[in-house]
Amino acid sequence: MCNDHTEHAMGRRGLLVTGAAAALTLGTVSFANAAPSGNGTDSGTGTGNGSGTETQTVRGTLPTGSPDFVYLPVDVPRGVREIRVSYSYVRPTVPAGTQGNALDIGIFDERGTELGGKGFRGWSGGARTEFFIRADEATPGYLPGPVRSGKWHIALGPYTVAPEGLAYEVTITLTYGSPGSTPRPVHPPERAKGRGRAWYRGDCHLHSVHSDGRRTPAEIAAGARAAGLDFINTSEHNTSSSHGAWDGLWGDDLLILTGEEITTRNGHVVAIGMDAGTFVDWRYRARDNRFGHYAREVRRAGGLVVPAHPHATCIGCNWKFGFGDADAVEVWNGPFTPEDEVALASWDNTLVSAARSGQSWTPAMGSSDAHRDPDPIGTPQTVVLADELSREAILAGIRAGRSYIAESAAVSVTFGASGGRGQHAGIGERLRVADDAPVTVRLEVTGAPAGCSARFVTDQGTLHTAALPESGSGTVEWRTTAEYATYVRAEVRRPAVPGVPGLPGPFVALTNPVFLGGKDA
Repeated sequence: MCNDHTEHAMGRRGLLVTGAAAALTLGTVSFANAAPSGNGTDSGTGTGNGSGTETQTVRGTLPTGSPDFVYLPVDVPRGVREIRVSYSYVRPTVPAGTQGNALDIGIFDERGTELGGKGFRGWSGGARTEFFIRADEATPGYLPGPVRSGKWHIALGPYTVAPEGLAYEVTITLTYGSPGSTPRPVHPPERAKGRGRAWYRGDCHLHSVHSDGRRTPAEIAAGARAAGLDFINTSEHNTSSSHGAWDGLWGDDLLILTGEEITTRNGHVVAIGMDAGTFVDWRYRARDNRFGHYAREVRRAGGLVVPAHPHATCIGCNWKFGFGDADAVEVWNGPFTPEDEVALASWDNTLVSAARSGQSWTPAMGSSDAHRDPDPIGTPQTVVLADELSREAILAGIRAGRSYIAESAAVSVTFGASGGRGQHAGIGERLRVADDAPVTVRLEVTGAPAGCSARFVTDQGTLHTAALPESGSGTVEWRTTAEYATYVRAEVRRPAVPGVPGLPGPFVALTNPVFLGGKDA
């Protein structure tokens, strides 16, 4: 049996305010044929309408100005083995400069839609047109588990709405039968063999079929090894479903961290290295004053908070939450674009402020944000000095800024500063010398493409530039004082792009700073 319910624009609904963004709740979809269980549990083998399934379809139109989330309640009876949802919506042609229609989807179970609650069961954004959930299996992006009776909520996210509105159709199919059992997920270990204290290469922003990527976890693991990486971080949009999808893919040579890309309407944040199985909510904007709470949730789960592509121009990507809760910031996202240049300049301004005030600073990092072929995994990659190849040690290195960013495993840099009496400081450290004491800054580069140059950047700007040998490997030195340069960081760049005046060449490598001074003469 298939029932068709139509929800007209702004029709049957209630407006709920959840303490964050307002949410629209539509009329409840009810299924009349519950399977008999006989024992008061959700198990049973009822046949519903005789075929073992029931289907209902809801149609409606959302107007411009709709809330960020629209919930479609579904009364799920006992005896349901599987819930399956499909949806579609009209994508009208709109004039240039006008937003069209884009509608995301996910689901919450009978435990409710409370912000940060336990009801989350999956999200696919706009990457899929259908999904299913049952005890033993679920569509990637969704969490397997029993389909218990109660009021479930399909979550619709009208990302953008065309002037004529967003016409949608949602079809819900319930299958009755024995619920089956849910396998215990196998999560990656928190330590790999590694090489002891060493520089380890990683890519912390990657997408698989568990969100809007096209690669499987196995393909990502193979690509990470081919790119010379030592660690990766899972970062699916608004779901933890991939945390248990890496069984057999880690090894002595590859550490797999579990995280999430928390994709809000006011910017994206990559949570790196959280406890496996942790889910962090994303349903808030900067005006809701909730980001600090969820940043603390990430840290309570052992992870790092890293704003991603903070100056990206895509809708909802530009970072609006400030950087006070950030452990690091992604200044280089995928192959170089001018957005990365803006992100680097913005981050450098925070360094200037921190260095001159003596406040804490926020390290930089880079990741590929690779989704599908031909997106290169490991371009760029963050190279971290860590005591071992473990979750704890890698996160400590990133948090301390003992890292640099390279376009590939072919590129390596060594960077540091030395002063009197044999003092030396490396990336992320402070060379404590008198303000007027001579300081030598040294950069060693290997594997850069021909035609590159090295730049030393300080709180005064770029103060030294030198061409690298055509071989791409060489050493550059510069002398300064702490009085003249509060910090020094290094860049390796290709030649400037013709026809783009004033813009330096694309990145090859970037380091976090070495700080100078902090000791009385």
